[in-house]
Amino acid sequence: MRIAVCGGTYANPYALRAFLDDARERGCERLFCLGDLGGFGAEMDALWPLLREGGVECIAGNYDVALARGDDDCGCGYRDPRDNEFAQLIYDHTKAHTSAEFTRWMGTLDTERRLTIDGVDLHLVHGSTLALNDFWWESLPDEEHRARVALSGADVVLCTHSGLPWQRRVDGTLVVNVGVLGKPANDGTRNVWYAVLDLDEGRASAELVPLEYDWRAQAASMTGAGLPQAFIETIQTGWWTTCLEILPPTERSTGRYHLYRSSLPEGFTPADDGWGAAPLTDHDGDGGELSVIPLFGSPYFPARLWIYTNFHCNLACDYCAVASSPQARPRSLTLPVFCDLVDEAVEERFVELYLTGGEPMLHPELPDMLTYALDRLPTVLLTNAMLLSGARLERLRPLAGHPNLVLQTSLDGARAATHDRHRGRGSWQRTMHGIAAAMDLDLPVRVALTETPENTAEIGEVADLLSEPRGERRGVRGATDAAPRIRRRRDGHRRG
Repeated sequence: MRIAVCGGTYANPYALRAFLDDARERGCERLFCLGDLGGFGAEMDALWPLLREGGVECIAGNYDVALARGDDDCGCGYRDPRDNEFAQLIYDHTKAHTSAEFTRWMGTLDTERRLTIDGVDLHLVHGSTLALNDFWWESLPDEEHRARVALSGADVVLCTHSGLPWQRRVDGTLVVNVGVLGKPANDGTRNVWYAVLDLDEGRASAELVPLEYDWRAQAASMTGAGLPQAFIETIQTGWWTTCLEILPPTERSTGRYHLYRSSLPEGFTPADDGWGAAPLTDHDGDGGELSVIPLFGSPYFPARLWIYTNFHCNLACDYCAVASSPQARPRSLTLPVFCDLVDEAVEERFVELYLTGGEPMLHPELPDMLTYALDRLPTVLLTNAMLLSGARLERLRPLAGHPNLVLQTSLDGARAATHDRHRGRGSWQRTMHGIAAAMDLDLPVRVALTETPENTAEIGEVADLLSEPRGERRGVRGATDAAPRIRRRRDGHRRG
């Protein structure tokens, strides 16, 4: 027998109607719903005739139990106050706009069901076998999956509640989270999801089905009911804009939005200094500022990939975050591995590469690495600049003038004594010569400074030193003509 199983209809009659039609077209003989009939949408009472006429066999979710009992909240299981704030908004609306007759009917539903079809033992639950409002995420550790399966003993366990569809076999049991009909699966598409199961002589297989429906009608219905734009935005875009904090890291990372705007640190504001920062400009359909933000690609999490080409270095700086030194094990990346990382970065929508170490100039394949990277993404080569001379510098000549290349180095002070204190005697002079040599070769150089108690008074002098015309810098031949970028960081380890 073929059956269809859906989760949370969330007051979305347009998706429910599409489910009924699609499931019948696929030859499904029995249809089931795993509860949470209300929430998110506006047309709660429109669901009941569709469920009855479609012969959908329902169990209750936490939402249905809460409505039938007249509870003050949905019992959804959220723990973050911002998640609960959104949950309360939609629960209050749902409670006020659901008929007494439909509410009483929800109170007659069981919260789980066991049945056997064609020799297959099925266990239908809402959240999981642990609790009605348990979030059974795909990313849970194996032992968590096994614990939930062990409480059932069925051949197939069907669940919903989390809103994200997945399936896997756990110790011989097929577990299927069927997703929900009420809203998209935070994947950037407007489809919703349900599951089709084929059951035959004790064997079971499942297919997760993306379902198209009239999402425009659902969005218009929600707008007409005066529901918050944050809910409507999810229907229109396929991205979740509410109840984000409940998502584990794996599931949260796949969505567009990762954090409530109110969670941003108050004591830190990323500088718009041309180093890849991007403003947080996401707005809702009405032009208002969304309450959620994406992290990836934002000033708080720039879309840069840092690649450690190697870990050995010509210096042994006493603050090095990765303990690089001439004696460190090189642990060098091979060129094929490096190229794979670059390709993956492009695929994952990174916009900039930073090559660091150790000292990348020690890597024998650095020119080939740079050539491959620069053809694909803007690339910053972090170097102490001391090896920018002779044959090593000559290897970079073919890359001179490349629009995607920047060399970045560090000066810890305007005087050798300050810089050399942590990096070693003679390092300041060789760095200054390296900067000049690179500029003479038409390799763009950017200079950073990490502020410490020892160099705070020299920051202005460093800026003056680097802005002097070429040939006038204390006998140093050439150097950058641009003002330096100065990072100020008082604590922690430094790199470069």
